[in-house]
Amino acid sequence: MSHAHLHRRQFLQAAISTGGAAALAPTIIPSSALGLDGAVAPSERVVVGGIGIGNRGTYDLGCFLQQDDVQFVAVCDVKEKRRVAVKHIVDGKYGTDGCKMYRDFRELLDRADIDAVLIATGPNWHATAAMTAAKAGKDMYCEKPVTKNISQSLILAETMRRTARVFQAGTQRRNLPHFAFACELARTGKLGKLKKVFAHPAGMQAMMSGWLPAQPEPDQDVVDWDMYLGPAAWRPFNAKLLDGFNFEKGGGLVGGGVLEWGSHCVDLCQWAVDDCLPPVEYNAPQDGQIVARYENGVELIFREKGWIPLGSCPVRFEGETGWVEAGDSGKLVLSSPALLAGRTVEEIGGYPATYHVRDFLDCVKSRGQTKGNADAACNAHIACHAANIALHLDRQVRYDNATHTFIDDEQANRLRSEALREPWRL
Repeated sequence: MSHAHLHRRQFLQAAISTGGAAALAPTIIPSSALGLDGAVAPSERVVVGGIGIGNRGTYDLGCFLQQDDVQFVAVCDVKEKRRVAVKHIVDGKYGTDGCKMYRDFRELLDRADIDAVLIATGPNWHATAAMTAAKAGKDMYCEKPVTKNISQSLILAETMRRTARVFQAGTQRRNLPHFAFACELARTGKLGKLKKVFAHPAGMQAMMSGWLPAQPEPDQDVVDWDMYLGPAAWRPFNAKLLDGFNFEKGGGLVGGGVLEWGSHCVDLCQWAVDDCLPPVEYNAPQDGQIVARYENGVELIFREKGWIPLGSCPVRFEGETGWVEAGDSGKLVLSSPALLAGRTVEEIGGYPATYHVRDFLDCVKSRGQTKGNADAACNAHIACHAANIALHLDRQVRYDNATHTFIDDEQANRLRSEALREPWRL
């Protein structure tokens, strides 16, 4: 019988005879599946997994769980205690037992249902995990500092462009109104021709990771020490290295505050200079300052002292006709009230990441550029790494943005990268 002449009654009889009656019975679809009653439809949810969820990661996780369109489904951590703790948080949020636990992040990345990942491991893992995630087709929110050296910064930006992944560095101050307004004043000429941008490094030290005495290694399911080391050079287990470690953040240099806080403060300075390429000259530290110079003559100054008390992570932008300074208190100090031009800038203190997470999720859906995108993170991190190298060598270094090398400086160029331990690759 042709479909053109299959009448309704004949269709019902055929359906019943072939066991199709069940398919014709009414189906009750929950309103949440349709996005009714304030629920987010499954098609609009972003399915997220977490990699390395410790102290900072648990805070980030809370920001993700606040978003109605997030479905957090899996956690990976080398520490059993953390895996269990995160599962407890997530399952308690949803009232289910659905959060899966993994010890190897590659198993989490193999899941086809996961759209994006939160990477909040120690800094040793950030770039390697992010690029592995990108190659697995995942978008990512990655805590900072996102790279260990200049070479990683360049590869990270290229990888995100090539794979078309949405990347958000954990530089959440880009999504806070007072910092955004201060950067806008600098970028748009409201301060006159920009002359200097100041970043607070929170410490002028370039240290090595060191080596602690060997202790008995835990069972792999309790703490996977080999995976914890990851791409870092091997060293014996020591419990003191398990929390807050900073294995070689750059060519063997831990980095101190120049990279740790610098990846926040210098990032804002980079935004103030319209996210241009990094400075080309970095002077040796003098009087508690490192002075770097952009190609256009603007100076980037790493300065520990002399700040207006506006909270942590202060930045200052100076032009020919005005200046602005901001910090984590949420407040601004301006050279003239006229710079406000009748605007009211919302004060949000305490540098919350919720707005930054929301920006990331919106871009996952729209495929747009995040505020803390990989190119912006690359340039800000190169500036930090180069300043750290000048600090370590205690002399001026000059950087060529065309070749991404230091000019006539073999010592500095050796610090641009470092070998990764087998089997890890970028």
